[in-house]
Amino acid sequence: MPPLQDACSLEIYLGTPLTQKQGYLMLRTSFPFFLLLLFMSSVLSGQALYKIRTIAFYNVENLFDIENDSLTFDDDRTPEGKDQWTQARYNQKLSNISKVLSEIGSATTQTSPDIIGICEVENLQVIKDLVHHPNLAHKNYGIVHYDSPDERGIDVALLYKKDVFLPISWASHRLLLFDAPEKRNYTRDQLVVSGLLDNEEIHFIVNHWPSRSGGESRSRPNRMLAANLNKRIIDSIQKLHFSAKIISMGDLNDDPINDSLKKVLRTTSKKEALEEGGLFNPMEQLFRKGIGSLAYRDQWNLFDQIFFTSSLLDPQDGTYRFWKAAVFDAPYLISTKGNYKGYPFRTYAGGSYTGGYSDHFPVYLYLIKEAEQKETAPSRKKPKLKNQH
Repeated sequence: MPPLQDACSLEIYLGTPLTQKQGYLMLRTSFPFFLLLLFMSSVLSGQALYKIRTIAFYNVENLFDIENDSLTFDDDRTPEGKDQWTQARYNQKLSNISKVLSEIGSATTQTSPDIIGICEVENLQVIKDLVHHPNLAHKNYGIVHYDSPDERGIDVALLYKKDVFLPISWASHRLLLFDAPEKRNYTRDQLVVSGLLDNEEIHFIVNHWPSRSGGESRSRPNRMLAANLNKRIIDSIQKLHFSAKIISMGDLNDDPINDSLKKVLRTTSKKEALEEGGLFNPMEQLFRKGIGSLAYRDQWNLFDQIFFTSSLLDPQDGTYRFWKAAVFDAPYLISTKGNYKGYPFRTYAGGSYTGGYSDHFPVYLYLIKEAEQKETAPSRKKPKLKNQH
């Protein structure tokens, strides 16, 4: 394993074992469940036990501390700044976001996600404050994070349950953009974390592609370059292992039908059209049904996406495969009044503090595999890693 770079932050602790009920989904042959999971098995008798893991992504919308960083444009998010970002407001933001993370996908699993990609976090400390909040502290999350060169000072990170996922390698891939030959446009890196999910190798990529500032058409080339970087990362992993299970997630600032997805990454939502090693995007079907993760000028977009390689559709015994994806839009995440009624309930609206959550809804998917009836959750020793925090 290569040593960590100085800019990288990684936390791994020895966690407590999962109870036997956590991370499992009991599927009986009652009529609704049989219809729901008919595609997974041609014959269901008695009851089948499936281990289920939740993979989620959330743009947490400007999770900043209250300190002024002289190297980034974070002046607004200070007590003296335009947003009057006080300790009380910061604490409320932590409470709000940690509540959301604790509940994504829990209607099915009765627990929080096992893997979470996040973006718009200022630094390692705010991520630590987030995972150590009482809403999440008992979940035992680890952190993989790099400081990115983004001029606003916002980064991406991966959170993982230490009892479930063991990171093996991690890297931050820089996206080089130029507004002019000598004018660099500093943006977010793409984070790649490879490891063992219940002893099965899976690779995760966390993205936050360039915004649509200046208009969709004018800013499109930047997202095409971000998609090209994502494709190169995926290709490099597949070059070593063609059937690698790769999950890419993030706020792409593009919809599933835009050129960055369809022409560069060549994603598809049709299983019959998916080539071996190709990319399947379940968010496209949601988008075509009018489902979104953020709204702008009364129009829904689905910028927040999770897509993956074809190997996660392969129903091999004893390995994880894709089940379904969704947008987490719990009622408390939706504004109920004002000009933004029906929109995601954000922290600031129209320049005023509202105390909400984020201007994005989280997205998530379930991975499942059939488990032996007497299977228990895996145990794992604490690995020896350099530069632990």
